[in-house]
Amino acid sequence: MVTWASSAGRVGAAVDGRGYRLVVRTSVGGTGLRVRLSNAFGDQPVTFGSVHAGLQRDGAALVPGSNRRLTFGGARSVTVPAGGIVYSDPLPVSVPAASALVVSLYVPRAGGVLTGHWMAMQTSYTTDGDHTAEESGANWAQRTGSWFYLDAVTVRPRPAAGAVAALGDSITDGWHSTTDFDRRWPDHLARRLRASPTTSIEGVANAGIAGNKVLADGPGQSALNRLSRDVLALPGLRTVFLFQGVNDIKAEPGATADQLIAGYRRLADRVHAAGKCVAVATIAPYKGWPEWDPAGEAVRREVNTFLRTSGEFDAVTDFDRVLRSPDDPERILPAFDGGDHLHPNDKGMQAMADAVDLESLDCGSP
Repeated sequence: MVTWASSAGRVGAAVDGRGYRLVVRTSVGGTGLRVRLSNAFGDQPVTFGSVHAGLQRDGAALVPGSNRRLTFGGARSVTVPAGGIVYSDPLPVSVPAASALVVSLYVPRAGGVLTGHWMAMQTSYTTDGDHTAEESGANWAQRTGSWFYLDAVTVRPRPAAGAVAALGDSITDGWHSTTDFDRRWPDHLARRLRASPTTSIEGVANAGIAGNKVLADGPGQSALNRLSRDVLALPGLRTVFLFQGVNDIKAEPGATADQLIAGYRRLADRVHAAGKCVAVATIAPYKGWPEWDPAGEAVRREVNTFLRTSGEFDAVTDFDRVLRSPDDPERILPAFDGGDHLHPNDKGMQAMADAVDLESLDCGSP
């Protein structure tokens, strides 16, 4: 089952001979750790010469004795074709929930387009050459705020556990939450789920991409175009939590309410056809952002009315009501505003997660 994920996109030009030490936070614990490496946006094959996984001590340094080599069909290296993905063999170790997992990759041959996730809100590390087996951080002096190639981690959890994937944009991706503190709203949701005695949903995957839209490609493929790879393909998925639309509305030209509603319906139909539940959240206010205008606000209100009342979704969370100011419902409450009038701060992210009915997520088939 997925314990961590991010959505891949194009993040620049690939470089031969680079090492990547990537720090991620697990949601659910379990055994049989596997990593998924992606060359989904590459135009040439990528060779992973060495891959290790361990636990973070601090910075780029690992807990002594935790760093283990991962294999691929029994081999220490693997070449992934352009457009492809690969899972490692299961690693026979127990991975705790909420642990800082570190996946170290060495890429002797890359070339072409680099696949990764640009806005990680997490510090990771890079180097030249193969230092993946080292538990010291001495050779990992270069810092990065992105993840490269790694786009999912899975474990075997307790029986009957399931996962939820948050399909969203920069708010879900965590922009304006505090870097390195795991304060995106899906992180807060993961903490609530771990503490809940009444739900079997334990895994949380963050499928947010900054600037992402429901209908049109832009920063990353649209939600409609990436749903299968980024969400439905994740092991153990039970529920898709859809929170997108503001980028469609504030685009030039912006989507109409009818267009956006049709997009939501197509997403819901595909999720249901896959045997999963689809939860949805209303679009939050954004007055004060440069692209806000009354016409877009009218679309937001019409779409939110549909989301609240259509009955086409298995659950609805009203992020609009959670975040909006009582003095001006077109604006985010100042206490929740990250400063740009669109992205919530840490308190706003917490309020969003607190508003989700946990039991409502526990309805699809794994």
